Amino acid sequence: MRRQFIAAALAASLSGLSLAGVAHAQDPGSVNPKPLPPLANPNDPKNPAKELFARKPTPANLQARSIGFYTRGCLAGGMALPINGKTWQVMRLSRNRNWGHPDLVRSLETLAGKAPRVGWRGLLVGDMAQARGGPMLTGHASHQVGLDADIWLTPMPARELTRLEREEMSATNVVRPDRKDVDPAVWTPQHAAIIRAAAEDPQVERIIVNAAIKKALCREAGTNRGWLNKVRPWWGHNYHFHIRIVCPKDSPECKPQDPTPQSDGCGKELDYWFQDSILNPPPPREPPRPMPPLTMADLPAACRQVLVAP
Repeated sequence: MRRQFIAAALAASLSGLSLAGVAHAQDPGSVNPKPLPPLANPNDPKNPAKELFARKPTPANLQARSIGFYTRGCLAGGMALPINGKTWQVMRLSRNRNWGHPDLVRSLETLAGKAPRVGWRGLLVGDMAQARGGPMLTGHASHQVGLDADIWLTPMPARELTRLEREEMSATNVVRPDRKDVDPAVWTPQHAAIIRAAAEDPQVERIIVNAAIKKALCREAGTNRGWLNKVRPWWGHNYHFHIRIVCPKDSPECKPQDPTPQSDGCGKELDYWFQDSILNPPPPREPPRPMPPLTMADLPAACRQVLVAP
């Protein structure tokens, strides 16, 4: 199983994707999204859970709580991040993925408030979670419990974006074409500053970035390096950084992630990502087998209540 995962991850790295959480920030959305057609047999237990949760555009009218693990769970009582704030704008509105646990919404609003102080006008917020969390039809394996959010590596402009711009504008790729470092023509001290500001939030459990971005942060961090512990490299993530907050106190069924190693992550463990076998792996002998989609039986039992709640 691990070999299949690594093969799939390496294949993803070649196309700029990530198994941990990219719904392709640069991929366009739709100004006039069409509703999904009803399922022929909505009560069939073999239905992929992603088909069921994608057809729930509003949150479950339940007490807010995150249920399960980041890659296998759901969200009760989800809260929407407003699509416009003084220092943030939500992108790809057609995806309806600006939902999260109230703790996540508060963390994003706090980070957005700090952004101008570090020279970043404001946040362009990509995918958070669906209204009831759960697996998504496209992109992410995580983002299921309302504790993950993608922040574009593009600062908010000094005006409100149009709906068309929010659906079709691309995020900024800050990584060099050879993927060995950031692109000096694009990367700025402000990129490092906004990631650091996010990492310094006590509610943030970790931040996922491209290895080239981690390399730049290690180089530019100076002597105050404690926050680097939270910043972890992963495939993709060259257009955005991924924020993940801790399990909320009101969510006893939320399963935390293993803690990060007690180091700044700038040593030999970072060198791994720049090996030629990782950056330019040989093509697989055969395509990796797709993982079967999650069904409701694969999710915590409480997710059934979330799915059927008014």
